[in-house]
Amino acid sequence: MRPRVTLVLAITTVVLGGLLLVPAAYARLADSGGSTSSAEEAPVGIEPSAPPPPTLAAAPVTVKGVDGFLGWALLDRESGKISGSKNMTSTNSTESMIKVWIVSDYLRRLGDKTPPSGTLKMASTAIRDSNDDSAETLYNRGGRGAVVDRLIKMCQLTDTRKVVPPGESSVWWSYTEMSPRDAVRMGECIKDGTAAGPKWTKWVLDEMTKVRGTTSARDQKLKQGGGRWGIIDGLSEGVLAQGPVGIKNGWTLINADGKWHLNCLAVSDDWVLSVMTRYSGRKGLDYGADVCASVASQLTTPQPGAVLKVPMPLTAGQS
Repeated sequence: MRPRVTLVLAITTVVLGGLLLVPAAYARLADSGGSTSSAEEAPVGIEPSAPPPPTLAAAPVTVKGVDGFLGWALLDRESGKISGSKNMTSTNSTESMIKVWIVSDYLRRLGDKTPPSGTLKMASTAIRDSNDDSAETLYNRGGRGAVVDRLIKMCQLTDTRKVVPPGESSVWWSYTEMSPRDAVRMGECIKDGTAAGPKWTKWVLDEMTKVRGTTSARDQKLKQGGGRWGIIDGLSEGVLAQGPVGIKNGWTLINADGKWHLNCLAVSDDWVLSVMTRYSGRKGLDYGADVCASVASQLTTPQPGAVLKVPMPLTAGQS
């Protein structure tokens, strides 16, 4: 393996030649007493262009071992183009990822009114703590299935559908079937102000940056859970330094099929990313969180000349 590593490093050095080899040569000249002051040895007036800032961009993604479903989609907010896995139009139950829409829909429909402090706290905990009771209250006030109808219409979703669970008489928000492609459309709908309206969009986006809690058992309760993990963990420091990244994950171990239904959504000024998964319940919550982080890591483009971020190793499905 060591000779292969050496070869890779050599190739990397060649690819980055303009930024790495030239400074090295100048250093050698300085060490040997050579001068770089003449026009012949050091052309004047040519300055290297600044490397582009790191961001997320379409790239091959490989995650091995997901024994169910893995799909992802990435929206470039400048061009509006959506790229993703071949199955980015296939669907998964949203679980708590849809709560950010439930909150946005409720607040938008208030118009210029301000809700009571207790209701606004529910809106906050539905996002920050993924609180089920808070989301259910706002969902009921929005007309239950009508909340999903408005989501589909206002965000122009094409792969999303309402679901009434077996034995139930009404639409459950957590059972809503959505594709990764529609998930980034929902994220854009929130980011561009359509979902929450002019009065509340900034508030919702700010709440998404304050999602809290880990995957540990102490943070996972019966009706709420820690949700600060996934895509956010796969982003480089350079990407995070450019501006706030809002997130909302959804995760449930479904008894009916014995699988985790786990989804990750992240929204920034430049892009929206969604990763949606189903996998064996025996693999645990951390496994799905790592899948989301791995996808984000593999889509992150580093600055030229910077240390390349190695995608997180996983023994997890294709994309």
